[in-house]
Parts: sequence; structure tokens; C-alpha cells
Amino acid sequence: MKNFIVRTITSVFFVAAIVTSFLNPRAMTLLFSIVTGMTIWEYCSLVNDRPFISVNRFISTISGVYLFLAMAGYNSGLTPATVFIPYLVSIVYLMVAELYMKAKDPINNWAYTMLSQLYIALPLSLLNVLAFRSNGYNIQYSYLAPLAIFVFLWINDAGAYCVGSLIGRHKLFPRISPGKSWEGSIGGGLLVIVAAVAIWHLTTTYGYNDLGLSAYEWAGLGLVVVVFGTWGDLIESLFKRTLGIKDSGNILPGHGGMLDRFDSTLMAVPAAVVYLYTLTLF
Repeated sequence: MKNFIVRTITSVFFVAAIVTSFLNPRAMTLLFSIVTGMTIWEYCSLVNDRPFISVNRFISTISGVYLFLAMAGYNSGLTPATVFIPYLVSIVYLMVAELYMKAKDPINNWAYTMLSQLYIALPLSLLNVLAFRSNGYNIQYSYLAPLAIFVFLWINDAGAYCVGSLIGRHKLFPRISPGKSWEGSIGGGLLVIVAAVAIWHLTTTYGYNDLGLSAYEWAGLGLVVVVFGTWGDLIESLFKRTLGIKDSGNILPGHGGMLDRFDSTLMAVPAAVVYLYTLTLF
């Protein structure tokens, strides 16, 4: 009971912080640059516990945060493309530095280092692609797309847990996550589709549908978030099983670490970007 109360309180503050941050571009940029840094720091701490692995935690974290801020600056129109040059320099440094470290396993060091950028920094940075969009004349900030993705993920998690607890019989991926069921995943997905259509109706009715999506396209976005969010959850579960840990950290009471909280986001955001940009081609 105590753990449930702690989880609930943490969830309320977590949701409130994210929803509030999306209402202002500066708040969004600040919050998710911090999230990026904390998540990469946590990731590097975990992999550095593996035998013969030594990832430069400080520079990897700074590089990831810089990438997020550079993406925010570029997508908002505040900075030119040259803003990415320092990030590229940091990546080159992380590669070349292994020549002088005399590590027993430099290949794994490179792999784990680059994974921090590919797996965490890049997906979170793509939130800026969703938030800042050009209308042909200027760049505008809109919270609708990134906030909708988080809402879909939250509804999917809650729906999958409730439905799975009630009628879950067939395991979705027992080798990696024995607690997930097909029934729960389908139930969560259906709830997200309903929520997506509801968002279409409300945003269209009150003139907030700046994405210009139809009801079917909103439902498609919800489905994309569900599928890739579930894969993101499974990928992080595989990551933890490989490391032999239960939680990625304990910074969020009742919810584990930053990777535990944002695992679904790391796959859902890039998939949503691809989906929305694909729609513009047709």
C-alpha cells in the first residue's frame, strides 16, 4: 500500500511537470535538456559497471545535452546549422580518445559511448522537431504533438496494466518481460485509439488541430506510439536483463530511474517524427 501511494504521488508530480513544461517552449527546452543529461548520466553509470568498460560519462552527458539544445535552437530558427559543429567535434573526440586510453576493450567502449547518443540523446532531441514547425512563413511552437505522444504513452501504460491484470493470459514477450500480455497490449492500444479520436474531435472543434490531421491520421499516430512505445519498453527490459539489474536507478520513488520512466519515449518519439513527416509526402 505504501509503495502504491509513493508511486501515485511521483506519477502526479511527473505528469504535472511534463504537461506544464510543454505550455512554454523555454520550460520544455529546460526540462528535457535536464532529462537528457540525467538519463545519459544514469546510462553511463550502469554500463561502466560492466567488466572492462570505461565510458567517459561527463563528456557523453555534456554532448547529449548539447545536442538537445542545438536541436532546439536550430528547429526554433534561433541558430544556424553550424550549431551542430561542436557536437560533431565531441563525437570525434570520444572516438579518438580511445587511441590513448589503453583500454582492454576499446570497441565496446566506442559502442557503449555511441549508444548513449543514438539511444538517448537523439530520440529526446527529436522532441524539438515535433514542437517547432514551419508554416511556410515562420516557425511556430506547438505543444500538441509532443504532449499527445506522452498522453498516448500514459494511457497505453495504464490501459495495458488494467486490462492485463484483469484478463491477461497470453504472454507478449515472456523471455524479456513476463509481466506483459497480449490482452493488455491490445487493450491499451484500443484505449489510445479512442483517445486519439477524442483529441482530434476536441482540437478540431476548438480550433487547436494545428497538425491538420484527420481522425484516421490521429488514430494512426496513436497506434504508432503504442507499437514503438511497447518496443521501447521491451528494449529497456532487455538492456536491464543484460546488465542483471531490476531498475535502472532510484531517482524517481516507486518508478526506478530515468531510463525506466522514459524507455517508451525513446522509441515512440522517432517513430512519431517519421510518421508525421511521411504524411506530408502524400
